Amino acid sequence: MFKNYFKIALRNIGRHKAYAASNITGLAIGIASCLLLFMVVRYELSYNSFEPNYKNIYRVVTEDDHADGMEYTPGVPFPVLEAFRTKFPGFTTGALFASFGSQVTVLGNDGSNTIPAKKFIEETGFAFCDPQFFEVFHHKWLAGSPAVLKEPNTTVLTQKMAEKYFGDWKKAVGSLLKLDNAATVKVAGILQDGPANTDFPMGIVSSYETAKANADVYGYTADYGNTTSNFQVFMLLPPNVQISNINQQLAQFSKQQYDTKKSGKRQHILQPLSEVHFDSRFGAFADHTTNKSTLWTLSLIGAFIIIMACINFINLSTAQAVRKSKEVGIRKVLGSTRPQLFMQVMSETALIVIVAIVLAAGIALLCLPYIKHIASIQEPLSLINPQTGLFLLAMLLLVTFLAGLYPALILSGFQPVLALKNKITSATVGGISLRRGLVVTQFAISQVLIIGTIVAITQMNYVRTADLGFNKEAVFNINVNADSTLHARQPAFKQKVLQIPGVQAISFSSDVPSSENNWSGNFSFDHKPDEKFDIYRKAADEDYFKTYGLQLVAGNVYSKSDTTNEIVVNETLVKKLGVKSPNDVIGKELRSGRSGWNTIVGVVKDFKTNSLREAVKPLMLFERRDRYNVTGVKIKSPNLAKTQAAVEAAWNEYFPEYAYTSSYMDDSIAEFYKQEEQLALLYKIFAGIAIFISCLGLYGLVSFMSLQRTKEIGIRKVLGASVQNIIYLFSKEFTVLIIVGFLVAAPVAYYMMGNWLKNFVFRISIDVWVFVTAIVASLVIAWATVGYKSIKAALRNPVDSLKTE
Repeated sequence: MFKNYFKIALRNIGRHKAYAASNITGLAIGIASCLLLFMVVRYELSYNSFEPNYKNIYRVVTEDDHADGMEYTPGVPFPVLEAFRTKFPGFTTGALFASFGSQVTVLGNDGSNTIPAKKFIEETGFAFCDPQFFEVFHHKWLAGSPAVLKEPNTTVLTQKMAEKYFGDWKKAVGSLLKLDNAATVKVAGILQDGPANTDFPMGIVSSYETAKANADVYGYTADYGNTTSNFQVFMLLPPNVQISNINQQLAQFSKQQYDTKKSGKRQHILQPLSEVHFDSRFGAFADHTTNKSTLWTLSLIGAFIIIMACINFINLSTAQAVRKSKEVGIRKVLGSTRPQLFMQVMSETALIVIVAIVLAAGIALLCLPYIKHIASIQEPLSLINPQTGLFLLAMLLLVTFLAGLYPALILSGFQPVLALKNKITSATVGGISLRRGLVVTQFAISQVLIIGTIVAITQMNYVRTADLGFNKEAVFNINVNADSTLHARQPAFKQKVLQIPGVQAISFSSDVPSSENNWSGNFSFDHKPDEKFDIYRKAADEDYFKTYGLQLVAGNVYSKSDTTNEIVVNETLVKKLGVKSPNDVIGKELRSGRSGWNTIVGVVKDFKTNSLREAVKPLMLFERRDRYNVTGVKIKSPNLAKTQAAVEAAWNEYFPEYAYTSSYMDDSIAEFYKQEEQLALLYKIFAGIAIFISCLGLYGLVSFMSLQRTKEIGIRKVLGASVQNIIYLFSKEFTVLIIVGFLVAAPVAYYMMGNWLKNFVFRISIDVWVFVTAIVASLVIAWATVGYKSIKAALRNPVDSLKTE
């Protein structure tokens, strides 16, 4: 019986190829879109879940409650590690101390010779761990064991990094590396490459004792007052432990350990590993975190798209139902029952959906290489896996049910007498009101996506063109983990670079003006007690202001010095101190942390200290040569590449043992908003898909209407109606539907995009022109879609129309 259903379904599809092609196209695009979104969401949700102890691993994080709000840090002070092991002896506690932009130099077997070509800058995956870390997190060892990390000057590599440095990972064991031109370490183990969906990427892992032995390079300190995001502590708890009890003990520990009278209350809490990838307050070592609301948005877009594809199918199927009425009547006269006709229609729907799924899988396969442009997924994804198979099976069942149920009920319910006499009308097929409602739904969804696209693009344009308070154009930065040797050569290097044609200025600093760095601490002003908020710090030489185009509003730049004597603060700090005029702080003294008192000599105009998601921070700029890890070079030349090459040559002349790596300032700032740019691109793509599917649905409805109103159109033409009148008749109908859809979509889109914009402190407002653009675009697209079928109906010979039964 089912074989017969599918045989008849194949014949019907072959007889009505245009109808089938429209349905298959709409469904295939909708299912392919859902499949790609499903893969992205599933990948993001899979972060860290491969860990055997996934549900029992917690990160110890820090909350600082200041007078002006909460501040969150994923790291803890260094001595907290041993304190926790003493306080919680029954738990396994491991530490991960990451270093970014560190240099690895491959040495000869005896360590005496450096191979010039073997210098690498590792932006991620460079870390220090103790053996206990590998008791918390699972890693497979190809050689060695965690015990090798007990001693200083030992390191382990992943298989990928070992092959990068030595060609063959088996040759790596026993070889020597030099880290940041400071520590010579021996490769004592090899780790199997871990999955890419981890928030703690590993590449080169040295012993924690190595970092402690080179405290001046890596900033290790036993002072509880210093906290860095790079040093993170993890605890593996036994099952069924009450986390609230542990947090209470941590609160008591924090109260005893920290002086809450200074700038606020500090407390450590446990954060489940399952939340690390989705909590943007704390961040992670991976290249991104993903807010769960973003994943819900992606899932909702996928649901919207598949609903629109099903609506499109229903519209086209009901339009086709009138043509099938005589066939249904004959089948009923010959003895077919309603259940049999119902199953026949559902079988035809299932066959179309199966073809659409096969086509969708092909579309998705072609799109997979480009998925990295709409999501932060760099590793190749595969369609062939059980999860994808289950998803496509669910799509088959769901889409067949949603798309086929209504047409099957309508067709199987035709009265045979009416069907045989061709008396099936729009009223018989359930009226046109349902299809109107479906079109309204389609255009409401598409207009939500259109409005979202406009808002996202406008906000990202604002971000790209916003006044950051400094000049980011034609400034490139050289980043290196500097030491005393490099610092000693910096003055001579500076003079050399200034002689290069096209170089306007050069500056050394701890940080560029706008970054994700949040080096901060307590401070006091004008010999008063500590303020109730922290001050943020950037160490920079006297040419920092000229290189980046920073403007002073009061006083002057500090004079040249290797140590901190004078400081410059920003306008935000002046305002938060309650001082009325910037000039009033000139000559006052400020003390940061445990340093001495320093004189404020200038106030710089506010510039964006971080991304536009955050407010401008209260800031102090000061000179301190041992903190200069960033070299900023401002160039103005018709041949930027030639000038940059000359700077690189000078670098290699003065710093031959340091690898050269540079990036332009504007490219670095663009990285801040990579996920937002991807979301804006995603809105563009899926708004286009939604519009396309809407147009298919609209075409189906106008086909249905023109078929049902054939005789009416003929009578109107006989009575004098022009072609323009007939076109207006159809256009008016759909214009009203689109306006109704817009009225539904506008408040939904305003709410959704308003919430998204809250991620930015500096943001656009959603103005009326956004909604006007959306409705005008929808109307133009709809009129263009309706126009072809309307003109065809209007030009039809009224004699032929009046002969229609």
